[in-house]
Amino acid sequence: MEIRVEHVALWVRDLEGARDFFTRHLGARAGKKYQNPRTGFSSCFLTFDSGARLEVMTRPDLADPASLPTGAAIPGSWAHLAFSLGSAQAVDETTRALQEAGCRLVSGPRRTGDGYYESCLEGFEGCLIELTV
Repeated sequence: MEIRVEHVALWVRDLEGARDFFTRHLGARAGKKYQNPRTGFSSCFLTFDSGARLEVMTRPDLADPASLPTGAAIPGSWAHLAFSLGSAQAVDETTRALQEAGCRLVSGPRRTGDGYYESCLEGFEGCLIELTV
């Protein structure tokens, strides 16, 4: 199985401002904005010429660090590190293996509203690890 970092995610208060900053100053190409009307979560993937991707994310309650998901701290902090495993089966198997190793399952495996198949686990020192296809 080939494992590669799929993307990193950054909590921001101003999603459009972050998108504009990275596209204008660092040459990123912005993908379509995703919004979850139930939770208020919004995100946008930014792709750089190298193929590296950055997900900028926001929520209405971002100003209250106590209400953020496990592992997230404050705006401007990294949210998670995502690894592409190549298949849903690999996501399922690696999720089980990490749980057996003591990692707490935060979500998934599941298909998200924007089409990703993923799971999220709390890894070393609370770092959120997202496993995706």
